[in-house]
Amino acid sequence: MADTKTQVAKNDIFAKAYNFTKADEVKERGLYPYFKPLEATDGTIVEIEGHEVIMAGSNNYLGLTNDQRTIQAAQAALTKYGTGCTGSRYLNGTLDIHLKLEEKLAEFMGKENCVLFSTGYQTNEGTIQTIADRNDIIFSDRDNHACIVVGTLCSNAKTVRYRHNDMEQLRKLLEKADPDAGKIIISDGVFSMSGTLAKVPELVALAKEFDARLYLDDAHAIGVIGDGGRGSASVFGLTDEVDLISGTFSKSFASLGGFIVGDNTVIEFLRHQSPAHIFSASMPPANVATVLKALEILQEEPWRIERLEEISIYMRTELKNLGFNVWTSESPIIPVVIGDMMDCFKFWKDLFEEGVYANAVVPPAVPQGQSLLRTSYMASHTNDHLDRILEAFRKVGIKNGMIDQNGYSAN
Repeated sequence: MADTKTQVAKNDIFAKAYNFTKADEVKERGLYPYFKPLEATDGTIVEIEGHEVIMAGSNNYLGLTNDQRTIQAAQAALTKYGTGCTGSRYLNGTLDIHLKLEEKLAEFMGKENCVLFSTGYQTNEGTIQTIADRNDIIFSDRDNHACIVVGTLCSNAKTVRYRHNDMEQLRKLLEKADPDAGKIIISDGVFSMSGTLAKVPELVALAKEFDARLYLDDAHAIGVIGDGGRGSASVFGLTDEVDLISGTFSKSFASLGGFIVGDNTVIEFLRHQSPAHIFSASMPPANVATVLKALEILQEEPWRIERLEEISIYMRTELKNLGFNVWTSESPIIPVVIGDMMDCFKFWKDLFEEGVYANAVVPPAVPQGQSLLRTSYMASHTNDHLDRILEAFRKVGIKNGMIDQNGYSAN
């Protein structure tokens, strides 16, 4: 049967698919910004549809995806171990380098133990659904990543969501909670759309006061901010006060996979009980070797973290000076708020034509009326790259009536 968009019965389980027309509408207007294949890349400059553009939307924070040292480490692992493990860590899929990476990460993060997962998404989903059950309460920031939301749904625990970084509301919710229930507070360390940091000192204090555990997802923080790139808690010297810290390898570590660190007893429980860990094939050897080398480079080249901070401050300042709304970003993730979804797609296309690639983010990833261009930066961006990005935003901002010639918002 031909796959055409036709009317189907309301009770057809595929009705929602046939009635989904938004993507086609955007494509018809020539503004579709998603699933663009990269034809070549050196990290900072990519080729898309035959055009060379500056990449201002990657999570390759340390600029290591094209570093010859990580490439050579991956190649050596392929030669030694082959292309995959063909099994879960629980059974036949554990290599010596998996154990080495877990040991190195636990040491780096200052925690007793570490367990790897095959993706960052699985790390949070698999940890939350294992650590919390129907007798527990999860307190989750409303801006937490989707994998945390799914983890809470899978856990069967009661989940209470508090307004983004609203510590007063979180306190009230904790006060109302059953004192006999197990409690855990879960928050992104750096929020992936706004670039804001969690209020870690306040979270630590509330967790202690109400006998709750604290869990930080540092996917966008480890290898990005803090003491030697050790993440959001280390910014405040509070790593020891956070019970569980998760991270991903698909960003600063130039690979794919994820991990969580914490006390030995808890990590061993997750290792033996988390479905996402024991029923998924383990990280391929090339991925593991890449992360090991990236971790080594991170520790040997602290200038990369310093450069990221320098770039973040510069781009936030200059985008604000141009008249753009960048919310309260505190990291290399810097949103440029456009507002209307179609206006956002138009801005994205104009920016692309000016030689810059950023990410168009629209509802439900952000609230209605707050569509944005999510920009993110790498330690390998040069000053010339940054100034070309700013000039493109200036031109497109004026063209689309977002800012005026004098650096003022037109809204």
